[in-house]
Amino acid sequence: MTGLTNPPTPKSPLIDERFWRNFLPMPAGNRFQLGDRAPDFTLIEAGTRQPYRLSQHWGERPVVLEFTRIFTERHYCPFCFPHLVAMNDAYAKFAAAGAQVILITSTTLAQSQTIKTDLNLQPPLLCDPFCEVFRQYGAGQALGAPLSAQFVLDKYGRLRYWHHFSFLDYNAEPLQLLYTLSTLPSD
Repeated sequence: MTGLTNPPTPKSPLIDERFWRNFLPMPAGNRFQLGDRAPDFTLIEAGTRQPYRLSQHWGERPVVLEFTRIFTERHYCPFCFPHLVAMNDAYAKFAAAGAQVILITSTTLAQSQTIKTDLNLQPPLLCDPFCEVFRQYGAGQALGAPLSAQFVLDKYGRLRYWHHFSFLDYNAEPLQLLYTLSTLPSD
């Protein structure tokens, strides 16, 4: 050991203020009707550290919003981790369908940067550490983190499909989301 190696990065604690804010179960709530304009938001993208605004895609292409349940950069929901990997693996299929996939996590910017690097995530990964956008979209919460949800928006930002986490059906599979994209009106 020469002393020139970098010290290991400390791991984030699982139990922190965000954990307690999201501890009590709150079921997902359907706040929208199909065809409603999705609420716009701006969050920081982990890879670029730049603001990323949802409405930048309106009038251009459909969007798949993927709200994912991650506790820290080392603690993933056992139902959501494989789904996150599947969405990343299917990213080229979504791009070929003309859609932009946007991943949203409740982790901090530093945690999200580690997640993006460790998982080699291709889609933008947006940070919502105060869970404001999760709440705006009615994702719900339980046991330390907001719940997962998926939304498909047409190119005008209108809601065309949504799926909220349940223990019977955790996440909308990439094939379901791709099918929904294929059925969007072409107007």
